[in-house]
Amino acid sequence: MKKLVTLVLAVAMILSVMVMPASAEVQKPEKITIFIDGTVVTEPNGQKQFEEKWEELSGIELEIIQPDHDAYYDVLQQQIASGDWPDVMILSSTYYANYANEGVLWDMTEAWENSKTKNSGRMKNENVLDGLKINGRLYGFADAAGGGCVTYIKKAWLDAVNMEAPTTWEEYAAVCDAFVNNDPDKDGVKDTYATAAAGFIGGEAPFINYLPEYYQDAYPSFYQNEEGVWVDGFTQPSMKAAMERLNEGYTKGWIDPTTLTNGTKDCRNKLSDDTIGIFTYWAGTWATNLKNLLINNNHDAELIALPPLEGAPGFFDRVPPVWAISSTCENPEGVFTYFIDTMLDGGDMQFLWTYGVEDVHYSYKAETIMPGTDKAVTYEQGVFHFRENLETPGTTYTKNHIDPVSSNAFFAEGYYDPKADIVLPENIASSDLFAANSRAAWIVPSTDEMSMYNGDLTTLKNGLIAKVAMGEMTYDEAMAEFSKQGQGWSDLIVNSLNAK
Repeated sequence: MKKLVTLVLAVAMILSVMVMPASAEVQKPEKITIFIDGTVVTEPNGQKQFEEKWEELSGIELEIIQPDHDAYYDVLQQQIASGDWPDVMILSSTYYANYANEGVLWDMTEAWENSKTKNSGRMKNENVLDGLKINGRLYGFADAAGGGCVTYIKKAWLDAVNMEAPTTWEEYAAVCDAFVNNDPDKDGVKDTYATAAAGFIGGEAPFINYLPEYYQDAYPSFYQNEEGVWVDGFTQPSMKAAMERLNEGYTKGWIDPTTLTNGTKDCRNKLSDDTIGIFTYWAGTWATNLKNLLINNNHDAELIALPPLEGAPGFFDRVPPVWAISSTCENPEGVFTYFIDTMLDGGDMQFLWTYGVEDVHYSYKAETIMPGTDKAVTYEQGVFHFRENLETPGTTYTKNHIDPVSSNAFFAEGYYDPKADIVLPENIASSDLFAANSRAAWIVPSTDEMSMYNGDLTTLKNGLIAKVAMGEMTYDEAMAEFSKQGQGWSDLIVNSLNAK
């Protein structure tokens, strides 16, 4: 991959010299191609109308490439390997650091320092952008804080088994056992699980955020310890307890057996169809989304957001996904100015990214949303309201791409922001709980050794975690296998990180 990237970059540099414009003035692009995941509006949810509105506001043609959300990074890697790079792409922290190190990303440091957004006086989370710098340079833009996950538990299920919300691992384990064995959905059939997740380990940093009660203080990737020394968390003693808890949860039936192959949508469906009673997912807007899913399936919708269990260090405030410009982009300054720097312009474009398209995702019209159902709500003319979700009838939208609660910039003075009127109590409660109990995730600098070995090393770790969880290996057997296959890679990466 590195050789291919180097070749593509060399060709791009030659071409850029050949077509270098005579003027240094930022030129407006005629077209921008973006590569996005499911956090941006999808085709079933009005992507065409969003694209048309963005083009109307910008005067630029927008081409959207959007793979299936759960396969996003597999497809992205294929796209990068092909040499046909988009102008802009969304990246998680791991891919951001790796691609920055490999030369895939354009350095936007000076563009950001001179940008209208940075110098607008409206930034409220500028430290988020500072935290994205790699060796002092910025290669990606975040429109909102990273945020993270909290654990939601069904109040109706707790009531059904006569239990309270757990505060310790022992209490949590007891609740899980009751959710499996005491018929919490009262259908007379033993067909429930306590929880499910999209894999025993997440596919991107902070990795453990979907099963925090099982991992607690363990972290399977690289991090800096209290002395500021980089270590491989997979080799630390805390991982033994974490994998043994995962094994207990799986073998006792607390964890849905399809967890190894689940996507996040599968887990949401299991929550809404009453297969599971505990689900760890994003704080904020998703508190309402999950509630709406339950309502739509005619289930009790009260969810309790749990604080971290006693002794656990707290949730991870993840390094946010970033919007990055590829280093082969023909006009990166223009793409930054007209795409990145307008995303938080404080006006119409920021409104579009936050709330969507009028009369598609939201409206001011006098109308009844979801008429003829017990969820019908009537609005008067001129009152802002979200409309019924096009992809999930029976629910309403709660945002577009940017979560209004965690946006990195305020709207301009005098510009109407509906947030104050429409953010719901459960959003605020879960966001406040997360903020009070979260810690910043690490952004791991990329090194040559990291780029070369960490992909195979992560695959090995994930496989060993799954095998221990499912009882196919003991912890000691897994570590023996790790010592044989991965310890050398791990040591090389740790040494390279500590040498920086």
